[in-house]
Amino acid sequence: MPKVRLLKKELYELIAAGEVIERPSSIIKELTENSIDSGASAVTVEIKQGGISYMRVTDNGCGIAPEDVPTAFLRHATSKIESKDDLSDIHTLGFRGEALASVAAVARVDVMTKEKSARYGVHYVIEGTEEKLCEECGCPDGTTIVVRDIFYNVPARLKFLKKDVSEGNDIARIIEKIALSHPDVSIKFIRDNKQIMFTPGDNKLFSAVYSVLGREFASSLIPVEYSMNNVKITGFTVKPVFGMKNRKLQTFFVNGRYVQSFTCIRALEEAYKNSIMEGKFPACVLRLELSPAAVDVNVHPQKIEVRFTEERAVYEAVYFAVKNAILSDSKPNEIELPKPRPNYNKPMFGEAASYVQTEIPSQPKEEKFSRIKAEDYAAAAGAAQPRAEKPMKNIPDRISAEDYRAIAAGKSLSSFKGNASPKSAAPIAPAPEMKAPPQPVPPKNIPEEGLPIEQLPPAPEPKEYKYINAESFDSRENAPEETNAPETPEYHREPVFRLIGEAFKTYIIAEMDDDIIFVDKHAAHERINFERMKSGEVDLKCQMMFDCPEVRLTYSQYDAVCENMQTITSLGFDIEPLTSPVIRVKGIPTILDVCDAADIAAELARNLDEHKHDPMPEILDDMLHSIACKASVRANDKSSPKELEAIVKRIFYDERIRYCPHGRPVMFKLTKRELEKQFKRIV
Repeated sequence: MPKVRLLKKELYELIAAGEVIERPSSIIKELTENSIDSGASAVTVEIKQGGISYMRVTDNGCGIAPEDVPTAFLRHATSKIESKDDLSDIHTLGFRGEALASVAAVARVDVMTKEKSARYGVHYVIEGTEEKLCEECGCPDGTTIVVRDIFYNVPARLKFLKKDVSEGNDIARIIEKIALSHPDVSIKFIRDNKQIMFTPGDNKLFSAVYSVLGREFASSLIPVEYSMNNVKITGFTVKPVFGMKNRKLQTFFVNGRYVQSFTCIRALEEAYKNSIMEGKFPACVLRLELSPAAVDVNVHPQKIEVRFTEERAVYEAVYFAVKNAILSDSKPNEIELPKPRPNYNKPMFGEAASYVQTEIPSQPKEEKFSRIKAEDYAAAAGAAQPRAEKPMKNIPDRISAEDYRAIAAGKSLSSFKGNASPKSAAPIAPAPEMKAPPQPVPPKNIPEEGLPIEQLPPAPEPKEYKYINAESFDSRENAPEETNAPETPEYHREPVFRLIGEAFKTYIIAEMDDDIIFVDKHAAHERINFERMKSGEVDLKCQMMFDCPEVRLTYSQYDAVCENMQTITSLGFDIEPLTSPVIRVKGIPTILDVCDAADIAAELARNLDEHKHDPMPEILDDMLHSIACKASVRANDKSSPKELEAIVKRIFYDERIRYCPHGRPVMFKLTKRELEKQFKRIV
């Protein structure tokens, strides 16, 4: 066996320095954290060539006493702790006593420091653990440390550094995290003689986020403030509609220290489940405050990773803090239309169209409004196309008593005789009402020449629809009135809106106050069904099937189905395991169509297999999501005005319905002001 010997001082200090100092960003992190621990209210960080040749950190903190300066560069020298009991009550960012010693071991260091009560400061120079100079000097209060030529004495480490740009970017990321963790400290970052970042230090987290991450990101945030399990959570999290492509903007601070915590990341992403689009990730800037005894910051040489004594308590605090913030953000996203930029060189209608200026024929003076026929307008534009539907002509202005009784019986207007022929008369649908209209009572004395159409009451509408039951959907309307019923809360009051119609058989358009609301009917109905099933408002009863399909699964999926038969039954399914790996679907929830039986059973098995190690509520959420998607009205489905009204009303009744379970937004709004700006009514 080779002889055991002690390493030389310069050798073991280089080895120890390698655990703390990996690259220039490691030095900037240690020095900046020391500046914050000194009580500084302003810190300036300057680098050149990615920090490889030059780094400077200046603060206005308490400074270092002249007799303590040489000691500060010895290994395990610190002013932060004195006994082993202090390790369980750490309130500072640096406490190991390794930062300055490690920096001096691999670089040339100049220090100028002065206490506020001292007349003179100290200029101290150390290179590779060897002291070069220690003298009095004149300097401002605080400390300035200049680091030059990192790894000048360790060429093997120097050659593994990245390009200047990459090393500078690493430093910029470190400075950003420190600036966000301490909004009470004004931080300035200068890179190659250019100021890159500056935070005001006004102790407002939003100001720091705005300065560091930009206006666009800051405008997408919602505030978070919550306390649970002796853990206080404050900060901001992003609106679900602004999901990110990666996790780079998931930022967590524990007692002012930037950390990477799998517990926090998992809690954050679980809170966004069924609210954010698949493939997108949430972003946040969250600060956790808890007892120092409940967190161990001494598990990583660079103090980036931490360990909590009660991981579950931290998980629940983060989860419920973010979940409540998402649910409280009930305002629909506002559409911002771009400013119109007319291009007169581009055809108005299709490629073959040409810009033609036409004169509108004058109308008689007694006409209050002038109108242009669709055919005339298309011909003037040079792009008249055949239309699938002809404009309505010869609409009768009066209707006979026989036709009126037909309306009361619920017959189509297309069969009426009136004053126009059936071929030329177009069906007229009654205007949608907020509540089901009463049955019309025909007037007693109907003249032979008929009644004016505008005097007719609306025809009755059916109460049952394919996807939405108006009575069960809004049971508050049809519930018997109670004489001693309390006043209706603001949350449940009838929303006042006017249904304009539907675009592309997919998007509901409604007018409310000074806003136009656009609703994706599939996304909205999917979320409505999801929340109704999750809250128990809809009972998932099983409907037995005459034709029972057999579904072939993977062996692991088959085993998962066999192990979770009770969960499957609670979801309204009746599944019989056959010879592995085949199952027979005998019944499905009444809310589903029988044609979806095989697909939804296969998806059920896949979810059960994927969530073997997850809590049961997550499995149920995934399955309720799948059932809600299959049971909802789809794009291009024909919907009646009453169905559309029911969807819009439910959205305003329930503030949870702002995103579909996939995370897509349910509704947007266009303000009257934005519309008037487009038409230049206002500037």
